[in-house]
Amino acid sequence: MRQSIVFVVLATVLSGILSTSARACDACGDCAAADCGCDTVTRTIYVPECTTEMRTVTRVRYHQEQREKEVTVYKRVPVQEERTATYTVMVPETLTKTVTYNVCKPVWETQTREYTVNVPYTEPVEQKYTVCVPYTEPVEQKYTVCVPHTEEKEVTYTECVPYTEPVETTRTVVKCVPVTKTKTVRVCGGQWETHQKEVPCGGCGGCGDCGACGGCGIRTVCCRVWVPSTETKEVTYTAYERHTEEVPYTYHVCKYRQEERTRTVRLCKYTREERTRTVNVWRHRTEERTRTVNVCRYRQETRSCEYKTCRYVTEPRTKEVEYTVCKPEQRTQTFTVCRYECVPETNIVNCTVCVPERYTEEVPVQVRRMVPKQVEVPACGGGGDCGGCDC
Repeated sequence: MRQSIVFVVLATVLSGILSTSARACDACGDCAAADCGCDTVTRTIYVPECTTEMRTVTRVRYHQEQREKEVTVYKRVPVQEERTATYTVMVPETLTKTVTYNVCKPVWETQTREYTVNVPYTEPVEQKYTVCVPYTEPVEQKYTVCVPHTEEKEVTYTECVPYTEPVETTRTVVKCVPVTKTKTVRVCGGQWETHQKEVPCGGCGGCGDCGACGGCGIRTVCCRVWVPSTETKEVTYTAYERHTEEVPYTYHVCKYRQEERTRTVRLCKYTREERTRTVNVWRHRTEERTRTVNVCRYRQETRSCEYKTCRYVTEPRTKEVEYTVCKPEQRTQTFTVCRYECVPETNIVNCTVCVPERYTEEVPVQVRRMVPKQVEVPACGGGGDCGGCDC
């Protein structure tokens, strides 16, 4: 990055020097054509130069090794224990007691009372009232209406037109590549073998005088014994490794550009006009009339009625009530508890480890250096005679 900046600065300075010199000589006009005599100056500039060099770099690579390590495994062994627990049980017990309670007994009585009622009756009465009688009257009325008419007008508008543009780029694709590998596994096996061993007969005469033990009290029996064995095998398996790859692809981007268009629009406009019409207007006049109306009136009358009243008398009574009482009782229970003990066991496990290894390698490296270069630049006024052109 710094070399690029230095290169850009030097290129800018060199272009400035060359343009200044060119302007200086061009300023002589016609006198330059007549052998102006401008001298040349040798300048030293630095030009970037890219070279390829071989450099030694240190890298690390890994290789797999098979190793054995001891692993301690804890197995849970169940242990049965008997424990005794004391618990309390609530035992229900039914008892009887005498309860005294009060009962409200209803007593009905007949009584007489007098009351006053309003008896309605009707009476005709003449009544005067006023009514409003409607009638119509023609009246001339002026009103204004809006008469519509249409006009055509051209309107210019701007519309965004979509278009697609392809864009090329790259993306990273991850692929899973199958790789065949081998590993060493331990296979547990075994076989049944028949072994002979000597067991006591149980004393003299214990074998029933069969003579198989020779009279010594010991006999030979055969029994089957399982003999375990361990084998080591090479197993081939397929593993998948992830590889990344840069893949080019093209996608389309939707963009918009503005276009100016023209269309014809029909506009609706209105013109106000004054017109006259005859309208029937409702009027009202007041008239007085007479009518006969039945009016409801009331007169009071005294009447008597009999009714029953209920009153309650308290009466004590007794009854036998059963109730339940829970009494605590201590009991003992024996139960079996299973607990687990962790027993350590050492196993040998084969594992694959990655061992780092350093190595050196010659790689080409692009190196950019600034190389000095001699350039001749024309310089006006350095000993020549321009003939008074003041260049």
